[in-house]
Amino acid sequence: MATRIDACFEKLKREGRAAFVTYLMAGDPDPQTSLELIKALPRAGADIIELGIPFTDPMADGPSIQAAGLRALNAGMSLKKTLELVRGFRRDDGATPLVLMGYYNPIYIYGVDKFLAEARTAGVDGLIIVDLPPEEDTELCVPALKAGLNFIRLATPTTDDKRLPAVLANTSGFVYYVSITGITGAAAADSTAVGEAVARIKRHTSLPVCVGFGIRTPQAAQAIAKRADGAVVGTALVDALRGSLDAEGRATVRTVSAVAELAASLAQGVRGAQQAAE
Repeated sequence: MATRIDACFEKLKREGRAAFVTYLMAGDPDPQTSLELIKALPRAGADIIELGIPFTDPMADGPSIQAAGLRALNAGMSLKKTLELVRGFRRDDGATPLVLMGYYNPIYIYGVDKFLAEARTAGVDGLIIVDLPPEEDTELCVPALKAGLNFIRLATPTTDDKRLPAVLANTSGFVYYVSITGITGAAAADSTAVGEAVARIKRHTSLPVCVGFGIRTPQAAQAIAKRADGAVVGTALVDALRGSLDAEGRATVRTVSAVAELAASLAQGVRGAQQAAE
């Protein structure tokens, strides 16, 4: 069953360019502003949107995304409200793929079957659950695939050729290559090393490979987009959002435009990779 993610990569393949994938935390800095932000991203050039599920113990996230999750939780965000946010987005946008990214605990507490049914009807296309290894595929991955959602797995610089087949076994949509070891926002991605890693992953799978962590500028996005099927930017957008807030951490008139303007410049960087190759 083809998803919006599959259709997106087919379209980009025809256009000969990489995907620009954006990440924001659902409900940051408040649910209403969060909806305005994600509605603005496709207009700014985002091809795929990742939405973080706020969680109290985000072990793979750096300080910026941890703070975003805390702002969202303090504004009353929950998994149920995250799904409502997706429904709100889908009222105006039926095409842009939307992926929920987070940890298993909130989904487990919500109930896997209930969550998958509601995620599907809300308009979620895929899941990235960072703390569920392949050995736990029966918990969520296999049920998600049966429900028609892509289950996107992370590969890292330490995922060797012996481990890679297990990581890729039930992966669909795309492979998310984490370009650096460590937490989000910690360092800059090395495009040469990324190119070698993407080539190695592609020897094991025909899925698109998107690269995230360490991409903060249009130039960095362009360098990665030359070597991968997509560039994922999260921390830089979250930092732009945080920089627009008032002293109490509330949204201002600049919040949506600050994020959208950075997203637009990053999108131009990704599209510049295609022009540089021509």
